[in-house]
Amino acid sequence: MEISEKLLKFLNILAYFWPLLLSTALFLLLLIVFGLSSPLPVQVSGEKAGEGILDYVVGRREPVLQPESEEGISSSGSKYDLKIMC
Repeated sequence: MEISEKLLKFLNILAYFWPLLLSTALFLLLLIVFGLSSPLPVQVSGEKAGEGILDYVVGRREPVLQPESEEGISSSGSKYDLKIMC
């Protein structure tokens, strides 16, 4: 097989797949452009990225501050649930 035959086969393959190769190259170029132009994420809180959702999945809950109960109202916060005072 001569070099010219190999070159013709290669050019036939390239001619068949040029739209796929071109679209892949453009897609990769767009990824690079968007990656360079988008700002880096800024963490406002002290948490690592994804730590909050992992805590939620594991079942760890953040401590919830409950208001102090007034006299005559139970600690559950229901205004209809009265304590019995003796």
